[in-house]
Amino acid sequence: MNDTIMTVIGNVVDEPRMRLTKSGHAVTNFRVASTSRRYDREHERYVDNSTLFVNVTCWRAMAENVAQCLRKGQPVVVHGRYYSREYTVNEVVRVAYDLEANAVGHDLSRGTSDFRKVYRPQLTSQVEVDAEGIPADRSDEWLDLADTDATGDETAATEQELAPVG
Repeated sequence: MNDTIMTVIGNVVDEPRMRLTKSGHAVTNFRVASTSRRYDREHERYVDNSTLFVNVTCWRAMAENVAQCLRKGQPVVVHGRYYSREYTVNEVVRVAYDLEANAVGHDLSRGTSDFRKVYRPQLTSQVEVDAEGIPADRSDEWLDLADTDATGDETAATEQELAPVG
């Protein structure tokens, strides 16, 4: 599928709002206003064109970083996938256009910024290995196929025990 990729340079219009989805993922939304200018030779001055307002959505780690770093009025550069979505209000179908951000940053042509790398803990798991370094097969325990004999040692269930009844 061909996505429409767009970069918007402008100012943050409102305070970024972060929330968590039902599945626990962070999402932050904010708007950017971008006003282009052109030189009017007749009046020998710059003239502002109409302002473009863009709704921006950031997900997961970027959502947390944006909520912590961006403030209303700051100059930003936002790069991402531009898409439309339909919704209904009072039985009238409307269309909204959003920019799902791949990258967000302060516009350093208009100021300075202090970057700090964020280190988040990675989810890790320990994998038990056998003498040859191959991950151990513990599926008998997960599937409740291991039986305990009279000595208390676990033994694998026999084929006879696993055969369907009937």
